[in-house]
Amino acid sequence: MSVAIYGIKACDTMKKAMAWLDTHDIAYTFHDYKKEGVDRTRLLDWVKEVGWEELINRSGTTFRKLPEADKTDLTEEKAIQLMIDNPSMIRRPVLEASTRIIIGFKPEKYADFFRV
Repeated sequence: MSVAIYGIKACDTMKKAMAWLDTHDIAYTFHDYKKEGVDRTRLLDWVKEVGWEELINRSGTTFRKLPEADKTDLTEEKAIQLMIDNPSMIRRPVLEASTRIIIGFKPEKYADFFRV
């Protein structure tokens, strides 16, 4: 199974998720939004899977610092463009494995998915 994890290296939740994967000997590739950005096609796939509301991190500082006009009346297309322009706004981590994605990190969720 191919596993990829997306996020920002310095994020504490990312560190916990990657440590969990390492502890359970699950090989993965890491995609850093800060260095590599986010691909629109991939983001659209995630939106189809879980919805833009699940992906956008409204409680993070990046979202809170946006001009009020950007934060109000969010539509799917507006949210997608905001996440492309500001990848730090995407909830972390996003874990892709097989044909499934998991948003955020909870040890029990990962354990259930990987059956460990």
